[in-house]
Amino acid sequence: MGNICRSPSAEAVFRHKAKLAGLRVKIDSAGTVGAHAKEKPDHRSQKAGVARGYSFDGIKARKVTAKDFDDFDLILAMDEDNLAKLNDMAPNALRYKNRLFLDFAPELEEQQVPDPYYGGAKGFDYVLDLVEAASDGLIEQIK
Repeated sequence: MGNICRSPSAEAVFRHKAKLAGLRVKIDSAGTVGAHAKEKPDHRSQKAGVARGYSFDGIKARKVTAKDFDDFDLILAMDEDNLAKLNDMAPNALRYKNRLFLDFAPELEEQQVPDPYYGGAKGFDYVLDLVEAASDGLIEQIK
């Protein structure tokens, strides 16, 4: 939503895993609201991610733009609420690009990545667990 917790974590994880897999893809994260525009990811997201070897260098919050629907093949939402907002923002002909990130991790019971913002450190680790699984699934699908 605000692009400071879940989506920058997913960007950092997917960027790392895509590079290891030898993929050359354009990766960016954005939120459906612009309340945190130009801010760095939440320090708790960074702490959890860096502990697992992920880099948040160059990641700053921004809001999804109309141009994103032209520039990207997939627009991945962390939850149903954000997916609905993306569908409202997208031109009708490009809504097919909008998906839930956890669609790429069908082995998980979760379908949505929970927002860890108001919780403790375990929530940020759990977000990483989920986005790692979805990243692996997406990489397999791209290959």
